[in-house]
Amino acid sequence: MLTSLPDYPRIILSFTYRGWKLEIDQSEIEGKVMYAVWANDAKSSVVAVPYAPTRAIAIRRAKQWADRRFVL
Repeated sequence: MLTSLPDYPRIILSFTYRGWKLEIDQSEIEGKVMYAVWANDAKSSVVAVPYAPTRAIAIRRAKQWADRRFVL
């Protein structure tokens, strides 16, 4: 029987970029650290980056995600 604790978000860094509040989540599964990024605005909350192996890559991918959605 699988008995594991729920994986609650552990936000380690948060910043605003192009109108999005980007929150870096750090998790550990089977001894490996991984990162995800939540993107929040006034109307929604989405997972902008479901997986990144490092924090730097997570931030870069999150900024790229926001850049693709930026409207002047």
